Amino acid sequence: MAQKNALLLVEDNPDDEELTLLAFERSRITNEVVVAHDGEEALDYLFGTGMYAGRDLSIMPALILLDLQLPRINGLEVLQRLRADNRTKLLPVVILTTSNEQQDLINSYSFGCNSYIRKPVDFQQFMTAVQQLGMYWLILNELPSF
Repeated sequence: MAQKNALLLVEDNPDDEELTLLAFERSRITNEVVVAHDGEEALDYLFGTGMYAGRDLSIMPALILLDLQLPRINGLEVLQRLRADNRTKLLPVVILTTSNEQQDLINSYSFGCNSYIRKPVDFQQFMTAVQQLGMYWLILNELPSF
């Protein structure tokens, strides 16, 4: 049902990680999900460094779900680095965060996110939101060839 490229989930909260994976499973989205638990791990995956040294960089994720409040390197800095590099500047990035700070919203769009979604607190609303964003970004949306 979905494209073969992986989805990169950048999430440090184990509960949100589990809920997101469950929502994709229930939506029958079959993309592999790579989970990075902080901003540094996400950048290592995307640029083939650290524990991901030697990863085939010709295969990029179809979508990046990026939390803002991350250890080591925060989500906004990750986004800035992605947009500054020709290899990753066109990758779809959806900010998926609990932040209700207007400045985070403004900065996210200023730095080039494609969408900004506040994580619903209610379980069913969270599941629905993740299912809908997965269906749109992984099935309906068309990506340029990387």
